Amino acid sequence: MLCNVLDIPRSTYYDTLNKTESNRERENKELFQQIKRIHAESKQRYGAPKIHKVLEKEGYRVSIKRVQRLMKQENIRSKEKVIERENLLKRDFSTTTVNEKWVGDITYINTLKDGWCYLASVMDLHTKKIVGYSFSRFITTDLISKALKNAFDRNSQRGD
Repeated sequence: MLCNVLDIPRSTYYDTLNKTESNRERENKELFQQIKRIHAESKQRYGAPKIHKVLEKEGYRVSIKRVQRLMKQENIRSKEKVIERENLLKRDFSTTTVNEKWVGDITYINTLKDGWCYLASVMDLHTKKIVGYSFSRFITTDLISKALKNAFDRNSQRGD
């Protein structure tokens, strides 16, 4: 009788009564809880790529696109802002002397004892040698600063 008044088929009414959560919906809820946890543990620094790696390490089989989609649906994003700087080298890596141009890089290293660790290195483009480095369990500006200070200190002692 109610279905006639609302002008809906009885099958629609009964479908809504028996609505069960699909496996995919259950998995997404579980993944979302894990994503929230990892994001909070990273102090909201991790974005989808790092969260995806942590999930895989914990045994979840999930694509990065799914992690991105779930994060977007729940408006979860890294609080780290990328500040674009002027490209001083403009892809000109040629040099005429030592210490004319230095470049840096950060390498992610997964260790058994401490998990992800980070190696910041500074390379002299003329000699192609590492002139400074720093290693840490945390990826911070201090990691980079120490690598640059290490490079500067080592090169000022040599008199190069």
